[in-house]
Amino acid sequence: METESEPYVRLSTLRQLHQVVADLNTARSLADTLQTVADGVVAGLNYQLAAVNLVRPDGDLVVAAFAGDPAAEALITGRVGSRDAWERRLSMALPWGDLRFIPHTEGWVLMEDDVPQWHTDGPAPRFEDEWHPHDRLYAPMYASGNGRELLGVISVDRPRNGRHPGPWGQEALQMYASQSAIAISNARLRSNMQRALIRLEREQQALRASEESFRQAFEYAPSGMAIAELGGDQHGRLLRTNDALCRLLGRPSSVMRRYSFADLVHPEDIGTLLRTSAEGGRAELRLGRRDGTYVWVSLRNSVVADTADGPRFLLTHVEDIEERKRHELQLAHRASHDALTGLPNSAELRSRLSARLCERPAHEGTHPDFGHGPDPLPVAYEGGYESGYEGGYEGGYEYGHEHEHGFGFEPAGGGAYDHHVHMVAPTGGATDDGTKGLAVLFCDLDGFKSINDRFGHHTGDAVLIEVARRLTTGVRDGDTVARLGGDEFVVLADGLGAADAADLAVRLRNAIIPPIRVDGRAVRVGASFGIGWAECGMTVEEVLNSADQRMYVEKRSRAKVQRRAG
Repeated sequence: METESEPYVRLSTLRQLHQVVADLNTARSLADTLQTVADGVVAGLNYQLAAVNLVRPDGDLVVAAFAGDPAAEALITGRVGSRDAWERRLSMALPWGDLRFIPHTEGWVLMEDDVPQWHTDGPAPRFEDEWHPHDRLYAPMYASGNGRELLGVISVDRPRNGRHPGPWGQEALQMYASQSAIAISNARLRSNMQRALIRLEREQQALRASEESFRQAFEYAPSGMAIAELGGDQHGRLLRTNDALCRLLGRPSSVMRRYSFADLVHPEDIGTLLRTSAEGGRAELRLGRRDGTYVWVSLRNSVVADTADGPRFLLTHVEDIEERKRHELQLAHRASHDALTGLPNSAELRSRLSARLCERPAHEGTHPDFGHGPDPLPVAYEGGYESGYEGGYEGGYEYGHEHEHGFGFEPAGGGAYDHHVHMVAPTGGATDDGTKGLAVLFCDLDGFKSINDRFGHHTGDAVLIEVARRLTTGVRDGDTVARLGGDEFVVLADGLGAADAADLAVRLRNAIIPPIRVDGRAVRVGASFGIGWAECGMTVEEVLNSADQRMYVEKRSRAKVQRRAG
């Protein structure tokens, strides 16, 4: 069961995973890469022990790297397990996606095979998903391409929380194994290319053989490769590209020679490309395809030098990271959005509010009841609950059905908001004084608990989903609708006056109160709205508390009005 802290745990795990994946690209040799893979499992995925079993040329697997326990490392590093024994383990294991798990109840049949292991005895698990010392969890690593050639297997043990990994942990380990396979393949490729380049420099008489070796490594590399001019008027122009890069960008090699990377890069990433050094430079950016779309790639540069004339050309390795970027975006979305309604969650709401506030008040003065900010309205809105909504917000207010739940502005530190615009709030109470500000509408559903108690959580969840849809439909593109928790929602709408905000509250309440049909049954909920204002000098909690208090003032003012639900 997810807890309230789950989004924060997921965001922390995402950051750790991003860091250890980034570390994979810093290793200089295959041995360093293998050890970095093992260290990353312990440092970023919360396992106490990890081993990297690498496939040798003869097919058997050798323990090439270990992390977490020096004694165990000394015991099994360098030991070899036969390919038959490994295939038997992977075939009998339970599939967790691409992962393979052998519970301790089944592992006794493997005690006599030759796969190196460090397991110790332990008591029986006290609950279903408790980790046992004889549990075995493997993450196979496959080479990119359609053949799914096995490169090796990551073995993990002793989760720090003492439990089997859940779907989140399994996905993180699976994605890490995929990135590790790419790093190992790239390390092997770099090693081969370095040997070819050394031979070019050392032995003139072996030049033809070295050039052929380089050509094969270049042409048949699984990742994109390019050779470009270095220096002069044609600096950066592509001289040669391999088939993998041409396929990636959907352009033939003859066309690719007309471009430089600066011609192909996404306009927003040109600065990243220009900051990437020629010698050992790395960058993650987007390159344009022939069909007009863009693909995320990782560029790695190295200089191929001539002993007589100095640097001659630039060798660039282009790795397709579209899949990883999509996973990162998916993980980030899950961490910042409510799983039931798909709306921004409490953490994301607070982040968006915080981006609009600063510590310096826009004007002096505080209110004794609500702290920094405008004078509170007597109620959030008065009357007009059943009168419908005529017209729109001042300046034009358009309603649509597709929203991004965002403000539509650059976050602090980029774009037009490098220079902070102070948030101010209307000060005329219920009377519109012409001031436009960021309205914070706190919504609490009336009668929702009785629906939950009477018809069950399934019906309650369906009601929350429909309310979220109606709120989202009733606001503008660029406004934020967030679920604070339970049956509480918050709407952020910028550029409104006091009358605009009151009209919006009426409109949203009228959108909520029509019956909601769930499994053939019609149920109804009401809604109470409190209108607060985000103003510089206030904290996020002060803004939300102000709107929350106004909501309760409004709810009490209608205590004698019959509210039907169910």
